[in-house]
Amino acid sequence: MNPTDPQVFTQLWAGGWYRFAARMRSPNFGLRPPGTLPDLIVLHCISLPPGHYGGDAVQRLFANQLDWNEHPYFKSIEPARVSAHFYIRRHGELLQFVSSDDRAWHAGVSSYGGRDNCNDYSIGIELEGLVGEHFECAQYETLAGLCSAITQQYPIKHIVGHEHIAADRKSDPGAGFSWTGLQRALGLPSGCFPAGESLLAHAPATPHP
Repeated sequence: MNPTDPQVFTQLWAGGWYRFAARMRSPNFGLRPPGTLPDLIVLHCISLPPGHYGGDAVQRLFANQLDWNEHPYFKSIEPARVSAHFYIRRHGELLQFVSSDDRAWHAGVSSYGGRDNCNDYSIGIELEGLVGEHFECAQYETLAGLCSAITQQYPIKHIVGHEHIAADRKSDPGAGFSWTGLQRALGLPSGCFPAGESLLAHAPATPHP
C-alpha cells in the first residue's frame, strides 16, 4: 500500500480525529464558521507548571479539571478555558483533544496574513516544552508525521508559531524550535513557513532526524 496515496490518508481520519492520536475529548471547542476548512497550523509549547514535564496538568487544563490551588502558578491562569487540537509529549506521545473539523481555543486574539481570529481557520498543536529551550527528537518525529497527515487531509497553506500570530502577547514555541528541521522533514517550500527563507536561515540547528 502506497502511504502517499490519498485513500490511505483518508483512512487515517474519522470525523476530524486522527487515528494515531490517543483521544481525550475537551469540552472547550466550537464550530468553525460555515464553509471554513483549516488552512493554517499553529505550533505552541506548554508545560504546567512551566518547565515541569511528565505530569497530567496539561490534560487536566484542557478538560477543565485543573485544581487552581494545586500550585501557585495555576492561580495566575485561573480560570482559563482553553484547548488545542493536539498535544505532543516529550517522548513523542500524541494526544488529541478536539476534532480537527472543529474550532479549538488555542490562538486567542490573533491574526495572520491579514485575517483575524486564527482559531476559526487553524489547527493548534502544543509541544510539551518551555519557550527558549529545545525540543526532543521524538517530538519532531511525531510532529512531522502529524503535519504530513494534516496537510494531506486539509488545505494547509502555512505552518507558524503562536509568536507569529500574536506577537504582542506570545513568544512560543520560541528560539529553541527548529523550523529548518521541520521544513526538511516535510519537504515543503520555505514560503509555507513564517518569514520564508529569512526565518529558516537563522533558525537554531536543533538536532532532527
